[in-house]
Amino acid sequence: MQEMTQWQDETLVVDEEIVLRSVHERYEASLYALVVANRAYLQQAMNWPQYVTGPEETRKTLHGNYLLHHRGYAKMFLIFHDETLCGVVSFNQVEPLNKTAYNGYWLEEGAQGRGIISRSIQAIMRHYADKGEVRRFVIKCIVTNEASNRVAQRNGFSLEGCLKQAEYLNGDYHDQNIYGRIIEAAQNTP
Repeated sequence: MQEMTQWQDETLVVDEEIVLRSVHERYEASLYALVVANRAYLQQAMNWPQYVTGPEETRKTLHGNYLLHHRGYAKMFLIFHDETLCGVVSFNQVEPLNKTAYNGYWLEEGAQGRGIISRSIQAIMRHYADKGEVRRFVIKCIVTNEASNRVAQRNGFSLEGCLKQAEYLNGDYHDQNIYGRIIEAAQNTP
């Protein structure tokens, strides 16, 4: 794939503590270790951690996300807090025509409560709004995930509705809140 040789990794400096680095296979071992160490915690809010069974699987996932990132159909960044990998912030899907991005995020349990996710979300929204690539941002989370609902609310998202039984998690279907936020290109700041 010749186009891959021309791709540049992205680094977004959020502040003096947080740096976001676009996904790359070189982070396979550290990302796999982070997921394994936090599997039980992550499984409370997301279905995928139970399927992370080895480093090779993590490498394949990183490779797929790398392709989506550089082709503009998703954006995935690893969160480094004081140079230590602690989570992920992403646009799990980008609709280029609609300029809409669906936010995703997770953080290791020990890094909770420091505003890391909020600062990271604000940084990627600001970056892609300033570039004119995204104007509508969406967060979907199950109703009972209080922490994720608070993240949406703290970051200026408005509750737009509730999707009934829209997310399968741990053997049950859960209602899902859908939040939205629009940042017009002329504003250039979230």
